[in-house]
Amino acid sequence: MMKRLEYQQYGGPQEMRVAPFTLEAPAKGQVAVRVTAAAINPIDWKMRQGEMKIVTGKRFPRAMGMDLAGTVMAVGPGVTRFKVGDEVFDQSRFKQCGALGTAVIANDSALARKPANLDFDQAACLGTPGVTAWNALFDKAALAAGQHLFINGCMGAVGEAAVQLARGAGVRVSGTCSEADMERARALGVEHAYDYSSTDLSRLATRYDAVFDTAANLTMATGFGLLKPGGVLLDLHPTPGKFLRAVFDRRLKLVMCAPRADLLDQLARQAGDGALRLSIGKVAPLGDAIAIITALEQGQRLGGKAVIRMDRP
Repeated sequence: MMKRLEYQQYGGPQEMRVAPFTLEAPAKGQVAVRVTAAAINPIDWKMRQGEMKIVTGKRFPRAMGMDLAGTVMAVGPGVTRFKVGDEVFDQSRFKQCGALGTAVIANDSALARKPANLDFDQAACLGTPGVTAWNALFDKAALAAGQHLFINGCMGAVGEAAVQLARGAGVRVSGTCSEADMERARALGVEHAYDYSSTDLSRLATRYDAVFDTAANLTMATGFGLLKPGGVLLDLHPTPGKFLRAVFDRRLKLVMCAPRADLLDQLARQAGDGALRLSIGKVAPLGDAIAIITALEQGQRLGGKAVIRMDRP
């Protein structure tokens, strides 16, 4: 029997439940995946809270979870990139979600083959952080070797992915993190790691080609103040006001997670080569997902991604 994490209405953690469901057949361009592991992201509870209901709509129950790794069960008409039995990773459909369940339907363009030497837990973590970091650094900022990037929150999941992708492209990296994470940041190649709790970023003398605010707590004034002439501020939390400002101010680039096949294949290659790894703080069964999401939503930090394994009782 298939089961998944879902909710019957928008709201708080109390709306979540693990429930049985029937998996639809994959349509044209879609793939049915038996999920082995799924990673939890803040977007999961933000969607449940109704922050994106203008897109997700009013049909319930609604499934939860975006990032996954598993095995292809069936393919829909026109799918040629994958076959039954392929091990894959990345994202479920944005509007439908469903990665936090035993099986899910995904678009074939939002999947990549899992490298044989990458375990399912690590593969499940790559999706949202890896794609978002790539969209920011290369699609929006067009960073190149020798340039200098500042990441506000460089040891969060997106920040950690951005550090590794940037360093792999020859980009210099500095950024903020907690004092406890500084050693890990330096080990990944962060040149200057600043304690976010005690550093006044407006007083830094260095200027950067791009500032990536993964922690979403920089003021516009501080972010722009850290830029070199021609630099860009990468913002993960678009608002109507920011969209309007970005039209007139080319320094502001709004970043939204936008997976595509070539990008996912690049992430797969780098992960397979060992150049991209995300920290995992907890691995647990689906039955624990509600408690874990509730704790994360309330501010608990795990020191890495929370991964849900569907093969654990």
